[in-house]
Amino acid sequence: MERLYRDPVHNLISLDPDKPDDALLIALIDTPEFQRLRSIKQLGLALYTYQGAEHSRFTHSLGVMYLMTRVLDQLGKRHPVAPEDRIVGRVAALLHDLGHGPFSHVMEQILHENHERWTVRILADSTTQVHQRLAAFDERLPERVIASIEHRYQPSYIGQLVSSQLDVDRFDYLLRDSLMTGVKYGQYDFEWILHALGVDPATGQLYVEVSARYAVEEYLQARYYMFRQVYFHRTLRAAEAVLMSIFRRAVELVREGSLGFVVPGSVMESVLAGRPLTLAEYLRFDDHDVMFHIKQWAREPDPVLRDLATRFVVRRLFKTLDLPVEESRRTGLVARARARTESLGFDPAYYLIEDRAADIPYYSYYRPEGKGRLYLRTGAPNGGAGASGDLPAGELVDIADLSPVVRGMVGYELHRLCLPEEVVSQVREEVV
Repeated sequence: MERLYRDPVHNLISLDPDKPDDALLIALIDTPEFQRLRSIKQLGLALYTYQGAEHSRFTHSLGVMYLMTRVLDQLGKRHPVAPEDRIVGRVAALLHDLGHGPFSHVMEQILHENHERWTVRILADSTTQVHQRLAAFDERLPERVIASIEHRYQPSYIGQLVSSQLDVDRFDYLLRDSLMTGVKYGQYDFEWILHALGVDPATGQLYVEVSARYAVEEYLQARYYMFRQVYFHRTLRAAEAVLMSIFRRAVELVREGSLGFVVPGSVMESVLAGRPLTLAEYLRFDDHDVMFHIKQWAREPDPVLRDLATRFVVRRLFKTLDLPVEESRRTGLVARARARTESLGFDPAYYLIEDRAADIPYYSYYRPEGKGRLYLRTGAPNGGAGASGDLPAGELVDIADLSPVVRGMVGYELHRLCLPEEVVSQVREEVV
């Protein structure tokens, strides 16, 4: 029987168990490693700002797989897509976020481990059901999927579709996060970009026909504004600051031997003790573990941890003050703010958090090799209509060389102080 997923962005996502590739995807979705993603919020703590942002990495991953399927279908009309490349692309799209920890990117700062490395570990480990399902389908498939995630797979456009300036991950999360937060910044003309996608047969480079230039500009602007208005929103960042302070205080209490509550033998016990997590431990770790312990810590004997945990549970978050970007101006202000916070009875180690958020809108967020360029094809190879200006027809050109809009999307930095509402007015006097 056909497997249907009703999706708020893409409507119906359909998989046919009578087709071997679809049957594999169904089997992967049903593994515990993938089902775990239901318990990890796609946007971390954004729900403290946008109450609709309750969607999970599970729903996003299904959407990414669906868009990869549509992209490969479209490319297949113009460029031969080998069956093995098609299944690698669809599987990599589905499983690309397996390694996310609780509240998505927030926990990476606490564990000091990138989620993509955890994804590779899950795929490579023969004890995981995901690995076993892949290997049963084709013993070479686990390594091929890993290679596509790490940009080692050939043809290279498969890896580009998984992770690049123009990938199915961004295609989905911009539309999904825009819908679920209720903002309009993430909307762009996906259908026109899809129609204009192509692959250079000589290099395997993914490109977009110049006819879709304005749709691509809109897509890049959507990402720019989503970062400025959603992903780097001051309330979201303040919530992250409280969470980081909670963990910092809990770790300190563990070192002192005075933490009142932690489940013995739990993953949280290992995290607080600073022990590297085994893969089995990591796969048991999700949003529920974090929230359970924080709710317990709201009754902790330690007044600092109790206060921080209570603030987090009841959404009495820190406020923010903007700081100058220039370090020479910022250093003295932070020192004075720290002294004022301490004089008001709040330990600045936990109640005065410096927050820096930065993005380079066109060049990539993570900035690994292979993510740096987005190419337009200037026109028909015969030099007919569609060529751009004086450039030769059929050439691949970085969009920044053609678009003043993209060239104008300069990088930015946001520097803020996060601190309790009780002291913000007094500290403001020191930093304004």
